[in-house]
Amino acid sequence: MTHRFRDSARYWRTPLLPGADFVTAEYHDHTFAPHWHDAYTIPVIEAGAETFRYRGATHVAEAGTVPIVNPGELHTGSRAVDTGWAYRVLYAPVDYIHGLAGQIAGRPQPLPWFPTDVIHDDDLSRRISHALQRLETSDDPLAAETALLDALSTLLVRYAGTRPDALRRAANDPRVAAMKEQLIGDLTSPLLLADLAQAIGLSPFHATRLFTQATGLPPHAWRNQVRLQRSLAALRAGAPVTEVAAAAGFTDQSHYTRHFRRMFGVPPGQWQAKPARQSAAG
Repeated sequence: MTHRFRDSARYWRTPLLPGADFVTAEYHDHTFAPHWHDAYTIPVIEAGAETFRYRGATHVAEAGTVPIVNPGELHTGSRAVDTGWAYRVLYAPVDYIHGLAGQIAGRPQPLPWFPTDVIHDDDLSRRISHALQRLETSDDPLAAETALLDALSTLLVRYAGTRPDALRRAANDPRVAAMKEQLIGDLTSPLLLADLAQAIGLSPFHATRLFTQATGLPPHAWRNQVRLQRSLAALRAGAPVTEVAAAAGFTDQSHYTRHFRRMFGVPPGQWQAKPARQSAAG
């Protein structure tokens, strides 16, 4: 009988890579809503298969593959096979990956940008899986850190490129930037489409269409994603979930929890936990 995965995720962190989040998880029924991360999402599929929408296409990541998602890029996630999928994921800070690219090259580098297609590279997937296992369970921090540098440097040398000009131009549309600025100016205050449209001299219909085409999300959904991302620092610091939800601009804790679970696969209290072994951090 084929093993069917269950919805189970464990988030953890280690001082060996400050600011990073890690998850060891398996999923069957859970579906990730369209969302992004401010970090590089570096998963390795260890069993089963995941399907996801990314950059306008549907991808399938099978066991042994590495489906990288660049920071700020919208994507989804759900099972691609009846059994579901199991994976490990590193959410690596942008500054860390950017700095490592410079160290490898021996000079400052452009921001690394990875291909849209799923990476099929058995050697790389083994290196990443090994590094994440060592970080999570090892009592030898030197070996764990060495394995992480080996995996990430291999990833960068083999697959890192630069961000396409078309993506940079779309991200720099001044009208979209003006709407984003208004949306994040005060995340706790209500806004109307008319407010956004008036600021750039368009009708609410055209402003919404422009924003959605540029970001992949309508303004209200994009704003909720920013709220979720900005709430993570307070959660890491141990703030009560109720306070975090209110400070992020959500109407109540249940509203915040519902959106958080759709993005991270667990409720905020479970994400907040730090179950990695202290011995792994030295």
